[in-house]
Amino acid sequence: MYTIGYDIGSSSIKVALVDTATGKSLDVVSQPDNEMGMISLKNGWAEQNPNDWWVHVCNATKLLLAKNNIDSKTIKGIGISYQMHGLVVVDQKGNPLRDSIIWCDSRAVKIGKEAFKELGTRKCSENLLNSPANFTASKLKWVKENEPDIYNSVYKFMLPGDYIAYKFSDNICTTLSGLSEGILWDFTKNTTADWLLDHYELDKSKIPDIVSTFSNQGGVSKEGAMASGLTEGTPILYRAGDQPNNALSLNIFNPGEVAATGGTSGVMYAVTDSLSAKESSRVNNFAHVNYDTKQIRIGKLLCINGAGIQYRWLLNNLDVSSYEEMNQLAASAPVGSDGVLIHPFGNGAERVLDNKNLGTHMSNINLNIHSKAHLCRAALEGIAFSFVYGIDVMKSDGIQPKVIRAGNDNLFRSEIFSTTISTLINQEIEIYNTTGAIGAARACQLHLGDFETFGKQIMDNDFIMQFKPLKERNSFKTAYSRWKDRLDELLKK
Repeated sequence: MYTIGYDIGSSSIKVALVDTATGKSLDVVSQPDNEMGMISLKNGWAEQNPNDWWVHVCNATKLLLAKNNIDSKTIKGIGISYQMHGLVVVDQKGNPLRDSIIWCDSRAVKIGKEAFKELGTRKCSENLLNSPANFTASKLKWVKENEPDIYNSVYKFMLPGDYIAYKFSDNICTTLSGLSEGILWDFTKNTTADWLLDHYELDKSKIPDIVSTFSNQGGVSKEGAMASGLTEGTPILYRAGDQPNNALSLNIFNPGEVAATGGTSGVMYAVTDSLSAKESSRVNNFAHVNYDTKQIRIGKLLCINGAGIQYRWLLNNLDVSSYEEMNQLAASAPVGSDGVLIHPFGNGAERVLDNKNLGTHMSNINLNIHSKAHLCRAALEGIAFSFVYGIDVMKSDGIQPKVIRAGNDNLFRSEIFSTTISTLINQEIEIYNTTGAIGAARACQLHLGDFETFGKQIMDNDFIMQFKPLKERNSFKTAYSRWKDRLDELLKK
C-alpha cells in the first residue's frame, strides 16, 4: 500500500510515492519539464493560473503511477504541501475568478503597513503574532479595492493548497495553520481574526470551513479521479504550507527543534510553545502543523533572501566549473578568509534586517594577497554568518535551539558552511535526504496520531550525517565578530 505527497511550488509540482509500511520513498517526479512561469503585469506583481497547477498535478500523478506500475486502488491517502501566502478566489461553481496572487507578489505591502499602524502594532503582534504585511488577507483587500466586480463575485477565497484539495475532492475547506499564514487567525481568542476582516471590510462568509491538518479532509471525487488517475474516494489526509511542511519532513514538532533549508534563500523555522512576538517585525509566526488550542506549537520563520543565490552568483562570475570546485577552493583558505568579508544581502529587502535592501557587499579585498579561494570561503562564511545572525534574533525572542535538522540541499552539503554554523552556535546539525513531497506523503499516517513511527521512518530512511561543533572556536568567533561589526556599520549608513 502507498501514499502520495504533493508539493505545489511556484516553479514546479513535485509528487512523491511512499510505501506505507516502511515510509520509504519509492519515487519522486516533477512537472512540467520546464520551470513554470509567472505572470507579471506590473513591477512587483507575480501571478499564476491555479488551473495550471491542477494540470501539472494530474500529469505528474499519472506519470508516477505509470512509471512505477501502481494500481491507483493501492493509494491509501493524499498529502498536500503548497506555496504559502497565495490567494485564489472562486465563484459559486468553484471556478477561479482571476489568476492567483502568489507569495512573492508585493502589491499589498502598503495595505498591510497601513493596517499595522491603524490597528496598532501591539494588538497585531499579540493577537496575530505578525503584521498583516503582504499576506493573504492584505491581498484580498487589494482585490476588493482594485477589482470590486471580482470581489463581489467571490464565493470563497483559498490558499493554493486549498484549491488543489478542492479540485481533487470538490470540497472547499482550509486549515487553522493555513488561516494563520494568511494572517487571518487570532491566537488570543482562538478564532478567525474578525476585527481584521472588519477593518479590511472583508466578508467573513468567504472564509472556507476549517478542517484539522491531520484528518480526512474529503475523498477524491468522480471528476477528480477522472482527471488525476486516482481512485474515487481516495482520502486527502494532510495539508500544510511549504515551510511548516518542510519542518514536518524533518520531524520537527516540539519546542526547541529547528528546521533549516539552504537553497536560493535560507530559512530557519523554529518551533516554540510561546506566543511571544517580540521580533514580529523581523520574524514571522505561524501555527505549526500540530498546533491546537490545547497545545501551543508556533513556527517562527526567519528567511534570508541572499543565501544560495550569492554562491550561485560567484559560480557564474568566477573562472570555476562547479560548486564542488568552489568548495575545494574554499577549503584551501583559512577560517576568516584572511580578512575578506562578504555580506550576501543582494536579493531584495531582508526582513531580518528590518526590511532594508542592503545589497551584497564585498570588503577588505587585497589585490596582492587574496584569490578566488578567499572569495569562495568568504561567501560560504558570510551566508553561514547570516544564519547565525538570524538564530541570534530568534534567541532574543525566546528560542533556544536543541535540535537542528536540515535537508541535504546545496549549502548544507558544504562542510565549511555547516561546520561554521554548528561551531558558532555550539549545536550539532543533522542532515537528512528528504523533500517536501515525501514529507507530505508520510504525513498521511499522522491522522492516526502515531508521531513516534513517523519520526522513526525519517531516521531509518533519510538520515545521512551530522556536523558537530569544532573544539577550536576562537577563530570562528573572531571572524563572525568582524563580519557582524561590519554589518552594523552598513546598517547605520
